[in-house]
Amino acid sequence: MLSVENLEVVYEDVILVLKGVSLQVPEGSIVALLGPNGAGKTTVLRAITGLLGVHRGRISKGSVTLDGRDLTNAEPPQIVRAGIGQVMEGRRIFREFTVEENLRVGGHTVGRAEIAAGLERAYDLFPVLADRRKQVAGYLSGGEQQMLAIGRAMMSTPRYLLLDEPSLGVAPKIVAQLRDLIVEINQAGTSVLLVEQNASMALSIATHGYVLETGRVVMDKPAEALREDEDVKEFYLGLHGSERGSLRDVKQYRRRKRWLS
Repeated sequence: MLSVENLEVVYEDVILVLKGVSLQVPEGSIVALLGPNGAGKTTVLRAITGLLGVHRGRISKGSVTLDGRDLTNAEPPQIVRAGIGQVMEGRRIFREFTVEENLRVGGHTVGRAEIAAGLERAYDLFPVLADRRKQVAGYLSGGEQQMLAIGRAMMSTPRYLLLDEPSLGVAPKIVAQLRDLIVEINQAGTSVLLVEQNASMALSIATHGYVLETGRVVMDKPAEALREDEDVKEFYLGLHGSERGSLRDVKQYRRRKRWLS
């Protein structure tokens, strides 16, 4: 199990972004982490993968463990070798490199044999990348770049894959393909922590979900229960046309409505 316990994160030694966040990603699962912009979702991923320092952040309290092994404040290469990979928001591919060069970068912690196997696996998972292996990555479509970013993260054969907004900026048809690919990756043995604003897509494939608001977990339920929760329907699934700012706003709105009636 990948476990985050009572995590607090500070940026610039001043701004407290995460305020006691706890979550678990059991082996074999897909776990969705939902929340509005600025809730702290990306910060959770940075804390797990050791990238906080790049953004002048640090863990001030709590822990990150994998199968009981403490990875709190470990260096990113150590975390990758432990079995955790990440696809960052915005894809972050090397646009001037070819498709295959990008994939090889993802295998920097493994040997030549593992890189060869990883390339074969990536091309099997994403046939379009095989067709364009010598093409400069900057000329790929947004959806193809996202596939490349996922394929690159899979080069180290992670046991846990962290995905940050994979559906952002891609066409609805590609979102459906990415959803199916995430399921396929999971069924092949990789557990997934999925950060998404597309709650409908995330909850359609997740086994469990957390809702994060202003640095705190405000909901923690099986995905099916979240899909049926009236507050989640109102704010995150848009089933009632709500444009209010958070689950807290939705609840306050309902209390006022009951009082006025």
